[in-house]
Amino acid sequence: MLDPSPNLSPEPADILIDGARYAARPGEPLIAALNRAQVTVPQVCYHAQLGPIQTCDTCIVEVDGQLVRACGTPARAGMRVRTAVRAAQVAREEAFDRLLANHQLYCTVCDNNNGNCTVHNTTREMNVQHQYRPFQGKGLAVDASHPFYRYDPDQCILCGRCVEACQNLQVNETLSINWEAEQPRVLWDGGVPAGESSCVGCGHCVTVCPCNALMEKSMLGEAGFFTDQRGPLFGNAVAMVKNVEPSLGYGPIMNLSEIEAAGREGYIRRTKTVCTYCGVGCAFEVWTKDRHILKIEPTHGPANGVSTCIKGKFAWDHVGSPQRLTRPLIRENGAFREADWEEALALIARRLGALRAEHGPDALAFITSSKCTNEESFLMQKLARSVIGTNNVDNCSRYCQSPATMGLWRTVGYGGDSGNITDLERAGLVIGIGTNTAESHPVLATRVKRAQKLRGQKLIVADLREHEMARRADLFLRPNPGTDFVWLNAVSRYLLDQGLENRAFLDRWVSGLDAFRESLDAYTVEYAEAVTGLSGETLRRVAHEIAQADGVCIMWAMGVTQQMSGSETSTAISNLLLLTGNYMRPGAGSYPLRGHNNVQGASDMGSMPSHVTGYQRVDDPAVRAVYAAEWGVDLPTTAGLDNHQMIHAIHAGTLRGLYLKGEDISLVDANANYVDAALEKLEFLVVQEMFFSHTASFADVVLPASPSLEKDGTFTNTERRIQRLNQALPPLGDSRPDWQIIQGVANALGAGWSYAHPAEVMDEIARLTPLYAGVTYERLAGFASLQWPVQPDGTDTPLLFTDGFPFPDGRARLYPAEFIPRTEPPDAQYDLHLNNGRMLEHFHEGNMTFRTAGITAQVPGAFVEVSPDLACERGLTDGTLVRLVSRHGAVKLPALVTARVQGRQLYVPMNSPNAAQAVNRLTGSHTDPSTHTPAYKDTAVRLEVIGGTGDTPPLPRRNFRYGTPTPQRGVEVERKWARPDYVFPGLGLGLLQGGSLNARTDRVGVPLQPSRMNMPSKSGVADD
Repeated sequence: MLDPSPNLSPEPADILIDGARYAARPGEPLIAALNRAQVTVPQVCYHAQLGPIQTCDTCIVEVDGQLVRACGTPARAGMRVRTAVRAAQVAREEAFDRLLANHQLYCTVCDNNNGNCTVHNTTREMNVQHQYRPFQGKGLAVDASHPFYRYDPDQCILCGRCVEACQNLQVNETLSINWEAEQPRVLWDGGVPAGESSCVGCGHCVTVCPCNALMEKSMLGEAGFFTDQRGPLFGNAVAMVKNVEPSLGYGPIMNLSEIEAAGREGYIRRTKTVCTYCGVGCAFEVWTKDRHILKIEPTHGPANGVSTCIKGKFAWDHVGSPQRLTRPLIRENGAFREADWEEALALIARRLGALRAEHGPDALAFITSSKCTNEESFLMQKLARSVIGTNNVDNCSRYCQSPATMGLWRTVGYGGDSGNITDLERAGLVIGIGTNTAESHPVLATRVKRAQKLRGQKLIVADLREHEMARRADLFLRPNPGTDFVWLNAVSRYLLDQGLENRAFLDRWVSGLDAFRESLDAYTVEYAEAVTGLSGETLRRVAHEIAQADGVCIMWAMGVTQQMSGSETSTAISNLLLLTGNYMRPGAGSYPLRGHNNVQGASDMGSMPSHVTGYQRVDDPAVRAVYAAEWGVDLPTTAGLDNHQMIHAIHAGTLRGLYLKGEDISLVDANANYVDAALEKLEFLVVQEMFFSHTASFADVVLPASPSLEKDGTFTNTERRIQRLNQALPPLGDSRPDWQIIQGVANALGAGWSYAHPAEVMDEIARLTPLYAGVTYERLAGFASLQWPVQPDGTDTPLLFTDGFPFPDGRARLYPAEFIPRTEPPDAQYDLHLNNGRMLEHFHEGNMTFRTAGITAQVPGAFVEVSPDLACERGLTDGTLVRLVSRHGAVKLPALVTARVQGRQLYVPMNSPNAAQAVNRLTGSHTDPSTHTPAYKDTAVRLEVIGGTGDTPPLPRRNFRYGTPTPQRGVEVERKWARPDYVFPGLGLGLLQGGSLNARTDRVGVPLQPSRMNMPSKSGVADD
């Protein structure tokens, strides 16, 4: 969870609250200490994860004789706080009355009346019976232009939570409030419709809104008993409620609305789950009504707090898509027909059994999914090893993260993030290499952006393409493609040459310095300049920034790992961190950002050809003995085929059957045409999927699987954090959770498994896996999580290596890595470098996200980014159709001219609804030699102009990338206070209640009499 006050004193200090003594943390907002002490004080604008905003004035208390805002007052030792004095009470009542003048209370017919509306709850808590400033419409139109939410200015209380969240939590900097306007309102990009702005659809603003001003469109007309009324009916219902208020007061109205809200609990389910997209591991509640997903509600997920991205918040239409597979399919005579489960499982068992009997168990292979649960990946490799008898099992980390794991195994012993996401916030310097973090890991990126903006954290980015993090960087490096290894080693050598290494750390904790120093002989700054294209001045600056920083974290992703030297560059990153002492402490370390929700967990679970669970080697007799005792069978002793080798083995005729779940391998593996040809050759292919994917078109049997919302289980995120997801919906039709399907296949083959729930699978994992020894579903209840290694007693390890490194001598190892240059640099025939990667809106190839219409409208399909220089040279404009041709295939795509790419480099997003346009039609079969991870980023192409332009640009003009953000310090409440009609709340409401003052007010706070009357008296006490 985000800590908005990272520099607080760790030592508590006593303060007096209403005469009682309580502990506070010096420097924290006083309101936080009051809340912890369970002293009730209203607070509408304050949010623990946003920090003090100071717009609503409802938390006024007396401190040492003065009226102050409790949210904006830092706690300090010895302060005397009184909450119940009359002056403070009157000030709070007046402040809240001003808010009610901005907001029409119609809770009974409001979709937000679900027990969590701050305005409603404060009205009840303060026992408000009447409001003295009447609500008047603001005369501003509702903004419904965004595909996922709407903004109603008439309901907006101008608390600024949404602005603070956008400016300083998400740090997209789209929202602001025009405090100087006669009628202030929340603005998008200074005043354009939300759907035409720089809004990235993260949903932070909607999540933190304390009322119904910002609402998910999926909630509107759906949540309440009477909320589906529109037009005159709705107006009449509101008028009926408001007409009784003068005579009855708000008490009966609140009672009625709370009865209505309680009734909703009978049909609205709130289920804690974990996001099914990237590796950040956002946790939240999903609200459902029957099969309708009302909304995603993040509150206090351990990795994300209240944060989400557009996918996690809104991209869930795939769950109820009419294109979902709901019955097994069997290929007959070149076409598919529906079948029941008994027939499908019997066919699978018969065909797999026959192939094993005729050709041996290694004629079969299994590929599990990084998007399925830990328990499901575990069962898939158990099926391969204990039922079939082969180690031919792998997962899609082979396509992205295996090189990072290899680099860390070599140097520090564990292949995972060395700390957690909060360490990235604490670091003095963050370096991102080959990672488009703001689009691939958006919630994690917000923590870095926030630390840079609010705390002065330094940010260095090395990448080919100028994405958001590159634009925000203090230093942006654009090395030549595939040369990160060279500049990293040059920086390491420079540090050693200048005596800037951390000698004390190296002497105590690291081995291999002499051999490592020798391996750097060739990597002078001058050599790096020639190879990378970076200046010596830049490289020396990077070295000094690292040496001077108070903690360095390095993030990297596919821009590093999907190269010929992916393992070597990952090793160089870890070497650099060791050299400078940036392990074993908070705010430092290695962060190989995992791309999928469970890419870490799939490997943890032993879905690898050379390792069983917890990275225990299959060739270790002691490990096999433990498994044999648990499973009652002997495991195969030699490493099997990885997923890249499987394709070659199919072409060679030695691999004859493949069981694949949750991976569209024909689109996501490199050299897709070669993969398609392999799948055509298979004697038997089983595909387990939610949708009829392109890979499924090659299958003999297709099994309908369930998405994450329809199952129980666990995911392990990029920071090694294990979290539970809980079933929110029943499986659609006859689809089944993957763990049930795998058990069905195993039992059809005679296994006799009897798992009744994934919790039983996790118990087995814990018995077999030292890294997961203390993991139980009970310890993961609710929003609880554990970061491996987890000891048998449940003690986990948020920060690795605090007591040494997992090698026999407890010391890390500097590893002399070797530069492996590109295999396919541009030449005369293929003169352009092709880069590829993710986009914020879509996930991987897009099989799930293209099912959400609001996302597809923003990014309808694939395109190729072309630099302005190249566009000018070739006569290209937005939408010009071009043909990209590589040594391996060709695709036709529309061009998008953008300065995000430079020179003769191209960029193609990996997501496409059209298999013929998949970027992997162009990529080759060459791989990182240590891990066989395809070198997707090492591809040369030529561009042929076909001509013409489409009716619309390939990236619609409503896309956020065309917007113009309005960065500011936050809500900038001082501008509100500077208004001539603003006064600090005080005695005005008391006089108004007595009938002495005019009730006229605007929605910011018109003074009820000369401003001096509302200022605190010298004593600060109006009436004890």
